[in-house]
Amino acid sequence: MKITILKENLKRGLNIVEKIAGKNLTLPILNNVLISTDKNFLNFSTTDLEIGINYWALAKIEEEGKIAVSAKFVSNLVSSLPDEKIEIKTKNNVLFIECENYKAQIKGFDPEEFPIIPEIKTQDFIELDSSILCNGISQVLDFCASTQIRPELSGIYFQIQKDKIKLASTDSFRLAEKIIYYKELETNPLFKDKSKEYCFIVPQKIARDLSNIISDKFTAKESKIKIYFSPNQVLFELPIAGSFNGIKPELKFISRLIEGEFPNYNEIIPKKFETQAVINRNDFLGQIKTASLFSGKVNEVKIKVSPKKGILDIFSQNSELGENKSSIVGKIEGEDVEVAFNYKFLIDGLLNIKSNEVILELNKEDGPVVLKPVGDDSYIYVVMPIKAS
Repeated sequence: MKITILKENLKRGLNIVEKIAGKNLTLPILNNVLISTDKNFLNFSTTDLEIGINYWALAKIEEEGKIAVSAKFVSNLVSSLPDEKIEIKTKNNVLFIECENYKAQIKGFDPEEFPIIPEIKTQDFIELDSSILCNGISQVLDFCASTQIRPELSGIYFQIQKDKIKLASTDSFRLAEKIIYYKELETNPLFKDKSKEYCFIVPQKIARDLSNIISDKFTAKESKIKIYFSPNQVLFELPIAGSFNGIKPELKFISRLIEGEFPNYNEIIPKKFETQAVINRNDFLGQIKTASLFSGKVNEVKIKVSPKKGILDIFSQNSELGENKSSIVGKIEGEDVEVAFNYKFLIDGLLNIKSNEVILELNKEDGPVVLKPVGDDSYIYVVMPIKAS
């Protein structure tokens, strides 16, 4: 291999793919990045056997070749080099890096030992704004279950329809759903049957890695992401900032899917409510955080809603520290109700709501409670209260 590449392009590729490479004692080759030539591009590949990343960076290719080298080490080395053109050569599984006043030799590994990253052969895909998908994932990401007993709850559920994607996650104590609307071409063969939908579950870690990569400063502004999917895998494809003669560098992120059937969570979401309160989000969040200081070992905070007074009271107590009580004035209707919550669950939900006001819907003291933004029907958060002993 003999290539010339800008430091910026080399650093960008390594920074993206090294997120997947890690310390693997069983298969040390997985700690490496496979660097190979592909026409006018330098390709960077990493995998942990569950996720695979391929990134193509523009480069001047003089001789074809490939090598596997430590992803983290090379990334750190390149970051320390001056911002100029870098020449890369390989010989006998040794990587030679050279730029003005600098030379280095890095021992590599046989590229043939690097596992093949699988491909999805289907040409069918849907396309939407990458930033919208990133924001949607972030609103449901933290509510997956961390358990192997029910693996279907350990990821984000994707339900893809002709004009929208539903993202959902639950750990049995709370549930979040985000609806993303997008425009799909009438000619897309995926949706000849307009009622057709495609469902799959993406592991939480993989969804987090994808979200981090999309939100990275290297991603092209206002870029579109394509989603391809098969029964066992999903592929996310998006352009990266920077181009040459109109050709953009590209990133492909492929992941295994979680086997199993996601629960019919719509049955959990209350269709009616006995009490509804519309209150200021920031005031509510601030008072819950204050009440949490007195919540005790079970993180319990009580909320009492009084529609006739138009007040929502928040109460917490701790036998060792004392007690705390505050109130919020809001638009409240329905019946008097008092409910106890794990304050952490309330805070998590409120942090994912961006509107100035929030709607709180309650059904008795042991029924599921709904939180949703005012003026936005695309997001809903359901939390189970602490049952009275």
